[in-house]
Amino acid sequence: MITVRLWGALAALADDQSQVDVEARDIRELFRKLGERYPALRDSIENDIAVSIDGVIYRDNWSKELPEGAEIFLMRRLAGG
Repeated sequence: MITVRLWGALAALADDQSQVDVEARDIRELFRKLGERYPALRDSIENDIAVSIDGVIYRDNWSKELPEGAEIFLMRRLAGG
């Protein structure tokens, strides 16, 4: 079981939960389970989510494993250039 913190407006899409516990091995499974539990998150998950694991941001590597006890945040991707 991992604890995921939802940053900013994402919490409102998850029934106002800023922190949720999920049983997931990798980012892909995390997204699938969150989408099942909180359907309002699905569009954000599919289009503009980044994941921070212990301070390292992952934007496309959805096979990245989620270590037990890691600090995990979901946040909207930042645009920039």
